[in-house]
Amino acid sequence: MLIQIPNILTPEEVAHCRRVLEASPWVDGRVTAGQQAAKAKFNLQIPVESREANELGDVVLRALGRNPLFNAAALPLRVLPPMFNRYDVGMKFGAHVDGSIRTIAQTGQRLRADVSTTIFLTEPEEYEGGELVIEDAFGAHEVKLPAGHAVVYPASSLHSVNEITRGSRWGSFFWSQSMIKDDHKRAMLYDLDMAIMATRAKLPDEDPSVLSLANVYHNLLRHWAEL
Repeated sequence: MLIQIPNILTPEEVAHCRRVLEASPWVDGRVTAGQQAAKAKFNLQIPVESREANELGDVVLRALGRNPLFNAAALPLRVLPPMFNRYDVGMKFGAHVDGSIRTIAQTGQRLRADVSTTIFLTEPEEYEGGELVIEDAFGAHEVKLPAGHAVVYPASSLHSVNEITRGSRWGSFFWSQSMIKDDHKRAMLYDLDMAIMATRAKLPDEDPSVLSLANVYHNLLRHWAEL
């Protein structure tokens, strides 16, 4: 399941992130990659334990908390601290799969990475190349979104970032441990949630159809959730 979420960050939040990142130190992005992924990863990141990473991570986490579409898609139990990267000319990330278990550097807590999220912090016209390419059973999907927009997809997906040929691509990326670790079940719950929202837009909440759909959704969530 690949979900695009518009305006997960406001223009003001994007501008703030850019100002902080412009004054931040950058390090080789391979410091947070696994042994296999490090061979394909060529980008820059701000240090995960830096003041800037913590400040901007809080901005992103607050934005996630107020966004119903992200919560419907990811059904997050825990979200790892967001990280921030950039791809300059010649940089890319070859095809890889994200590590299944991630560790929060500040606490040592380990989380299962079920859902990957990328938030774009540069406008598409600011750079060439740099598309996020996500592969699934239906083929490869190239994603290049406006600043502040996000894409949510299974962490189990094979994916890559095309080489930058002009400009620079900045973004935030992170993983969530979902209450529903199975992507197929998570996708069904998302579709059902969207159907409930559409039905509620046409019928009052006390309508039997709305109540029945909501009952099925919550009973499935109760049956499948791992807390």
